[in-house]
Amino acid sequence: MKVVLVGLPGSGKSTFGKQLASAMKVDFFDLDQLIEAKMGQSIPDIFLIQGEEAFRKIESKILQETLEREESLVLASGGGAPCFHDNMAIINRLSTSVYLDLPLDSISSRLSNSRNSTRPMFVGKDRDGIKNKLLELIEVRREFYEQSKIKLSGEDFSAELLIFELARELKS
Repeated sequence: MKVVLVGLPGSGKSTFGKQLASAMKVDFFDLDQLIEAKMGQSIPDIFLIQGEEAFRKIESKILQETLEREESLVLASGGGAPCFHDNMAIINRLSTSVYLDLPLDSISSRLSNSRNSTRPMFVGKDRDGIKNKLLELIEVRREFYEQSKIKLSGEDFSAELLIFELARELKS
């Protein structure tokens, strides 16, 4: 069983992914961390030096390589990963996709109170600026996220709830 979490930056893909992987007793991977390890550069540096197009090709290649592994796993995708190079189709073919759909107010609050300095698109933005950027992103990305096999909305979902939904998905 492979599970890929998709959603906006700050929606909790990595945090929730670790909890889910622990509950499922499988390995957890963060796509951005896999890319940084393989390339020996940070995501912002890859964008700066090689450009977004090169980054998206690298991202797609590492996504596919990760999902073609034999073992079960939970993967937190980058927020934009499902939107390029037919990645959402790859995710759905090789795994069970889960869209973490949190309210934008919750995400903007999280990002304004956290490490947004490491997220280039949010640097220097206050809570309203972050929310406006999130509104722009969701307009473009929603159609990809909505292709997920499972959608968890709101703020109060748990690893146990998702495991229940995954079992139901497997039966259908």
